[in-house]
Amino acid sequence: MPIRRLPPETVNRIAAGEVVERPASAIKELVDNAIDAGATRIEVEAHGGGLTRILVADDGCGMSAEELPVAIERHATSKLAPDDEGLWDLLRIHTMGFRGEALPSIGSVARLQISSRAKGQREAWSILVEGGRVDDVAPAAFAGDNGTRIEVRDLFYATPARLKFMKSERAEAQAITEELKRQAMAHESVGFSLDIDGRRILRLPPEHPGPQGRLARLAAVLGRDFQDNALEIDQTRDGVRLSGFAGLPTYNRGNAAHQYLFVNGRPVRDRLLQGALRAAYADFLARDRHPSAALYVTLDTSEVDVNVHPAKAEVRFRDPALVRGLIVGALRHALAGAGHRASTTTAAQALDSIRAQNVYPGYQPGPSPAGFSAWREGGWTPPTQRPMDLPGLSDVSARHEARPEEAYRTLGGGFGGGGFAGGGVAEAVREAAYGGYDAPPSVAYPSQDYAPSQPFDPIDFPLGAARAQVHETYIVAQTRDGVVIVDQHAAHERLVYERMKHEMEAGGVARQTLLLPEVVELDPAEAERVVARAEELSSLGLVLESFGPGAVLVRETPALLGKADAAGLVRDIADDLAENGQALALKERLEEVCSTMACHGSVRAGRRLNAAEMNALLREMEATPHSGQCNHGRPTYVELKLSDIEKLFGRR
Repeated sequence: MPIRRLPPETVNRIAAGEVVERPASAIKELVDNAIDAGATRIEVEAHGGGLTRILVADDGCGMSAEELPVAIERHATSKLAPDDEGLWDLLRIHTMGFRGEALPSIGSVARLQISSRAKGQREAWSILVEGGRVDDVAPAAFAGDNGTRIEVRDLFYATPARLKFMKSERAEAQAITEELKRQAMAHESVGFSLDIDGRRILRLPPEHPGPQGRLARLAAVLGRDFQDNALEIDQTRDGVRLSGFAGLPTYNRGNAAHQYLFVNGRPVRDRLLQGALRAAYADFLARDRHPSAALYVTLDTSEVDVNVHPAKAEVRFRDPALVRGLIVGALRHALAGAGHRASTTTAAQALDSIRAQNVYPGYQPGPSPAGFSAWREGGWTPPTQRPMDLPGLSDVSARHEARPEEAYRTLGGGFGGGGFAGGGVAEAVREAAYGGYDAPPSVAYPSQDYAPSQPFDPIDFPLGAARAQVHETYIVAQTRDGVVIVDQHAAHERLVYERMKHEMEAGGVARQTLLLPEVVELDPAEAERVVARAEELSSLGLVLESFGPGAVLVRETPALLGKADAAGLVRDIADDLAENGQALALKERLEEVCSTMACHGSVRAGRRLNAAEMNALLREMEATPHSGQCNHGRPTYVELKLSDIEKLFGRR
């Protein structure tokens, strides 16, 4: 079979299959070009899911009449230039685009018209490309001092077979919206607008460069709840900087759709991010829940390869372990710094639930001139008995609670079998609760020496003063400006779990020797990866060694796991190493055992607590990291502000 040279039109259509996979891909390429041109505002319009018409307009530097015909040639770009030695370096890419394939690829499968006015010039010019056929450059009308306006009509009309693989217009429109959101999150200093079928979808004004402007842009894209529940990330290690924002564990999602990674300003999709997030949040979320995060990695361009795929949506790091370790470490540091903080959405969900259920039978909302009588006629009749006549309402309580200062002097009973020694709350809490954790400086614990003339009320603590226990399960505490409701079992479970983790890290993991070492057969590559991490696994209580090219020998297992399935555990570790580069399976199993033990050793729902115990539990939560959520990602407390409660009763 003879070898033939393909004509340029066919070559461009082949390239279009890689670069322009769908309308959202075409918009991505055009927006990349606009950003490289220095645009401060980018307008995007799409009709028919982007298949009928696409318009991308910017206020960048523009193109001259001489540059327009060159721009639509294959592998012609302004992004690359040779160095002093005449070499073209593809490992130092500082721009979004650089391959010179987007415009000729789009022009080969659609009707493409480019209108542009170069900066500093009076005339504007345009060029038309239809299915690979190029017309001459002609003068054009152009609104604006400079910039480029690119219109794409009838995408894939020249390749009808490709149209059969397109999804519905709605699905393509959603993909366009998601792509533009990613671009907007990556470049907060650029304004974006998006209209789909004449409907306004996005209007994002330019923000100031920096963390505050970036957070404002993320809030505009992901919602105000993300802004209220985001932790700022800013860490640097070995020349690699990680910045951005990550959500609190209680602000979680049912899928990983709200996890974004940007490398040197480029939106990318990388499994490394999902694995790192899973490792960082492993202690706080159930397997079916996912955190929200927008993380920005900045590093020298020589340390990352962006020329992995023509679509430029994937990158390859020179040292992926460094980047992954930085992400995990920075996230864990930020989560530890959050202390007992829980997401604001828990309070909003509670208020919404109360509003939905706080409707009496027969009650019709809205003003009525008949007032209370109309409410009676609606079908609900209030009790005839006056409130003060209800049995027991006027009786004196038979239960006596110690005064606050007495409760703090006589802390006792403890939780989960461990007692507190008498003395000041600061010493009791630090000694019995934190296992070495230092109380945050924002929590100023009172002195243990109280004078009777100086009564102390812990209402000014972050979680307030315990006022009651409801259904022997929930602690109701009063703060200066609201009410806190605590799930006593979930809260204490987290406290015990954190204590056990600290003890395990301080003293190491106890191991049990197998009477008969177990041989686990693996793929040779898997066995090599597992043996390479033998030292790390040994610190977690799993001792193994190589047993030939395709097997490992397990000699000891963690005592916490009891009678462990060594073969299954090693295979899970091998899968984790292949997918995430880290042995998460063993850590997760140890943490799951600790979580189970903490659950059984915690204050149970149904146990009655006195005032001293309730207040001591609140003080523990304030000084223990991650106490805002239980081991499964559920909140341990809900805080309702007084203003929100007043709205429920119509006082505001």
